[in-house]
Amino acid sequence: MKTIQHKFVEFIPDVIEGGVLYISIEYCTAIHKCACGCGNEVVTPLSPTDWEITFNGKTVSLDPSIGNWVLNVNPITLFKNKFDLLVDGKIGK
Repeated sequence: MKTIQHKFVEFIPDVIEGGVLYISIEYCTAIHKCACGCGNEVVTPLSPTDWEITFNGKTVSLDPSIGNWVLNVNPITLFKNKFDLLVDGKIGK
């Protein structure tokens, strides 16, 4: 399993590094590069009707899981608890 590190930021940086989830609490947004290696940037709005973030003091989790099926890229990658990366070609939570 691949682990993605997180960084809390006020503003999203101009250059998004692979393997990093940038989280702006002030702007209720998270962004990362797709873990499949395609280079697409995945923007995640944080709100009660979109995604929720949990931070336990060490790791973060997003709910629901994030997948790249919207980007039409294979294989489908799903982020599960604490950003363990699962690549299994299936869409699901």
